[in-house]
Amino acid sequence: MRKLINVFFVAAGLMFTANMASAQQKLGHINSEEVFANLPEAKAAQTTLETMGKQKQADIDAMIKEYQTKMTAAEAKQKTLSEANKESVGKELQAAGQELQDLEKRITDARTKASQDIGTKQGELFQPIQAKVATAISSVAKEKGLAYVFDIANGQGGNNLVFWEGGDDITAAVKTKLGISAAAAKPATPKK
Repeated sequence: MRKLINVFFVAAGLMFTANMASAQQKLGHINSEEVFANLPEAKAAQTTLETMGKQKQADIDAMIKEYQTKMTAAEAKQKTLSEANKESVGKELQAAGQELQDLEKRITDARTKASQDIGTKQGELFQPIQAKVATAISSVAKEKGLAYVFDIANGQGGNNLVFWEGGDDITAAVKTKLGISAAAAKPATPKK
């Protein structure tokens, strides 16, 4: 019985200490989607990526059109196949088949390369922007004496923060630090 009472007092002491420690920690939250949606550099980077994606897709579409044209021609050539021209038309169809396979491989390679190029460009464009935003968040958190800042943006996995009571929303302060006007549009906010 005495051991049970000692365990109880130790547990109560630990809970009291934990409560005291957590009471001293200040928490804050930010909606990074709102910050990025209003950051001119992020908008310009997104426009650059969209333009690049459209150009890559136009190139791929041109190859697909060429493939379809050659496929139609090969199908038409196959309809002219007869016993009399079997050898010559057969060779032409074989060459057309090889050409179609090569073109199909080029299309697949172009899609892969386009995806890689866009991913690389996205990293090049957004890494400095993310570093700038991270620096602003860190600066505002230090100014406000925050121990932790949670990102409540849906796209950043904000849904894993199920509930928050109070805390400091530093989104506006970070936007100000980055030179974004307070009247800038807000994306949809997550529900508590």
